[in-house]
Amino acid sequence: MTKNNEGFTHRNFAAVLQKYKYDLNLGDIVAGTIFSFELNGVLVDIGTPISAYLPIQEVSSNQDLNNFTSLNINDTREFFLLDYNIQSKQLILSIRRLEYIRAWKRIRQLLAEDSLLNVLIKGFNKGGMIVSLEGISGFVPNSHLGNFQRSDQSSNKFIKLKLLNVEEKSNNLILSHRRALIAQASLNLIVGNIVEGIINQITPYGLFIKVGNLKGLVHISEINIQQVEQISSQFKIGDSIKAIIIHVDKKQGRLSLSMKHIK
Repeated sequence: MTKNNEGFTHRNFAAVLQKYKYDLNLGDIVAGTIFSFELNGVLVDIGTPISAYLPIQEVSSNQDLNNFTSLNINDTREFFLLDYNIQSKQLILSIRRLEYIRAWKRIRQLLAEDSLLNVLIKGFNKGGMIVSLEGISGFVPNSHLGNFQRSDQSSNKFIKLKLLNVEEKSNNLILSHRRALIAQASLNLIVGNIVEGIINQITPYGLFIKVGNLKGLVHISEINIQQVEQISSQFKIGDSIKAIIIHVDKKQGRLSLSMKHIK
């Protein structure tokens, strides 16, 4: 890939797009179809006269830079419009930037909901624990590890955390195990907890479960079945089941539940 000319600005970019009659803007999310693999990138048809280019560095933040194993010819998906290459006259795309934007959007939602999170431990440093949430690197200070006993065996395992400080502009994500421990001790219904309930209604779109005095729904997408028809043959009213709480609607007194990953 040829580097863009130094000093190429957003205004230059807009002028180029206007010249070639592209109905696009820098930062747009566009749909495209992969049609060719190059040495250091991928050619993508996004409906412009010249094919767009996805550099290998922009495939994914989690992708091995030596291959494109997550991509295939004729794959159609969304891309982030990152830049313009003057020499090749190609629009430059990114999947990595799109993943980053969407990850922060999900994190903002989790912050608004004050969710209890099951977060992957990546390792430790002197100051605390390094974790990964939605692909974004986060940090748990020692002062917020609570009674957690840090060890080398903890890496790649999951820990219950709550968000403490979120600053998207500075890419700063701070979480707390101590907050999670307090929440688990003070509430009976926590997102991520396993509950046991009785099936009291079976519908084509899921199971309604009585959990204490509350009604919970296990949507069809959260049940380990291959076909919708199997729901009536595998379950019956009165069955006792275990499920994970994935959402608590306190205003309506309803629970969203999942039977996936229940052993």
